[in-house]
Amino acid sequence: MRSALTMLGVIIGVGSVIAMLAVGKGASMELQKQISSIGSNLIMVVPGATSAGGVRMGSGTRSTLTMADADAILKDCPAVSEVAPIHSGTAQVVYGNQNWATGITGSTASVLSVRGWSLSAGRSLNEQDVKSASKVCLLGQTVVDNLFGAIDPLGQIVRIKKIPFKVVGILDIKGQTPMGQDQDDTVFVPVTTAQKKLFGTSIPGMVRIIMVKAKNKESLRAAENQINNLLRQRHRIGPKDEDDFTVRNITQYMEMAEQASKVMAILLGSIASVSLLVGGIGIMNIMLVSVTERTREIGIRMAVGAKTWDIRFQFMTEALMLSFIGGIAGIGVGILVSKILSNTAGWNTVIEVNSIILAFGFSGLVGVLFGYYPAHKASLLEPIEALRYE
Repeated sequence: MRSALTMLGVIIGVGSVIAMLAVGKGASMELQKQISSIGSNLIMVVPGATSAGGVRMGSGTRSTLTMADADAILKDCPAVSEVAPIHSGTAQVVYGNQNWATGITGSTASVLSVRGWSLSAGRSLNEQDVKSASKVCLLGQTVVDNLFGAIDPLGQIVRIKKIPFKVVGILDIKGQTPMGQDQDDTVFVPVTTAQKKLFGTSIPGMVRIIMVKAKNKESLRAAENQINNLLRQRHRIGPKDEDDFTVRNITQYMEMAEQASKVMAILLGSIASVSLLVGGIGIMNIMLVSVTERTREIGIRMAVGAKTWDIRFQFMTEALMLSFIGGIAGIGVGILVSKILSNTAGWNTVIEVNSIILAFGFSGLVGVLFGYYPAHKASLLEPIEALRYE
């Protein structure tokens, strides 16, 4: 019973480390999945801020970006591979007697490539759709579910702001962004259609955002600088004047969030490892009690020829066995707790072999460190004093 209670500390410690690392790794992988769903090597260019009476309204409140800016970025920035101008808004989408309020994104044929988005059915927008301001649209899965249910939406007519649009494609499921936004709750239309027929523009060719995809991860910084320099030149901004646009490296922000998630996973594992130290102290305490209770036994062994290292080896072996058995049981507990958390709380948990080896190795180290002192104390007993001890 005493040995079982001693091992309990190690079992809880090893199980906690494995479960917490599994939760942290699962959270990190989920965040990484959400980041990749937004798109890779992304840069977002947003308009500047308006000012009225000394009050600045924030980025995006001033119309400073145009389709011509987007074309110039693609043409004159070597670090850029693709560009997608965005002119968006919200509107009610109607099909039959069903309706759904959603975000309408007007863009070009390159938007799906920039966002790393594919289609589950139908076709994408093309250059002809943009040139002729065609009334065609792509639907996200959330919109499909709310408007059509089990009906095949391809080829159907939906009404956006009372204007009929033909459904030509269905977007693949993307899921939520790291900020919790449902990416599938959207409708894509040609950017010229959004400008001329849905939301209008205060200046010809105006867009709300320009999404830019760099050639690779290493080109992100160069692409930012090239876009900044080009737009300052195009917008005739002087050396001392403030930019009327903002360039944001979305990928960099997302990677910072992912790094924070990894740090949190390490922190969770570190906190859980404290219970292993508590378990080690339990082993040391029980071994010290064992040395005291078995003093006469130690004296008899030494009287019949046992050496100092024999006694030390005996107690070290006992401490290691407690850690070893506790570690094995702890692995099972950690895996079980991870599965329970995954099934009941809905958390994504990922158990790695490295975390199991780390937790088990740490439990062995605890056995060596906390078992050494009792073993050393037992080996230093004088045989005569030990024999007369009762």
